[in-house]
Amino acid sequence: MKRLFISDLHLDESRPWVVNAFSTFLKTRARQARELYILGDLFEAWIGDDDDGELATRVRTELRDLAEAGVELYLMQGNRDFLLGSRFARETCCRMLADPSVIEVGGKPCVLSHGDALCTRDSEYMQLREVLRSRAWQDEILERSLDERRTLAREVREESRRAGANKADNIMDVTAEAVCQLMQEHRANLMIHGHTHRPAVHEFDLSGEPASRIVLGDWFHYAWVLELEGRQRALRRIPIPDRPS
Repeated sequence: MKRLFISDLHLDESRPWVVNAFSTFLKTRARQARELYILGDLFEAWIGDDDDGELATRVRTELRDLAEAGVELYLMQGNRDFLLGSRFARETCCRMLADPSVIEVGGKPCVLSHGDALCTRDSEYMQLREVLRSRAWQDEILERSLDERRTLAREVREESRRAGANKADNIMDVTAEAVCQLMQEHRANLMIHGHTHRPAVHEFDLSGEPASRIVLGDWFHYAWVLELEGRQRALRRIPIPDRPS
């Protein structure tokens, strides 16, 4: 059974080459799999499941087409699209995943996460994350009009870029302590996550046993896809046509 894992596509009208690459992926490589896991930040920003924009409509249709072709779809919220909800899941035939979630790989538990909750050195972001994930804040935002939410999303993106530019790289990466604690909690020797935009396969020792952490890459110059089939693992870097240099 082939499973595919992707994250951090940051789909947005300003990145048509990524949108087109995702469409091609859904119509080709993804149809060869049994399951597709999207581990957060499918969208650069998600303003609510009532979004009637062209991009939102296109993605809904193409995901539903893949599900109707027989591929099981799993979707996790990221730090950019945390307003994805049950309506989007229903309209795309996706199953929403909590963060973290645990699946079985090779007969052993594997932890899935977007990854932002593991960046515990970034105390400023961790405080903001707690606010953004609160039901009260989300309900207040979703009561606003679509135009108001689109304006807010642009403002939040700009503020996020400014804040990130002033932080050291290690602050925005996951911490080993948070990774080990989560894996030990679930008795897992494998973790898959995104968020950091640092694709790699990390092998390390966890309580005297070999363990692996696979980091998915963001889609911009390349499409990053993790393929799991039996005991085989491959983190693939696929060039995206028409991408900027």
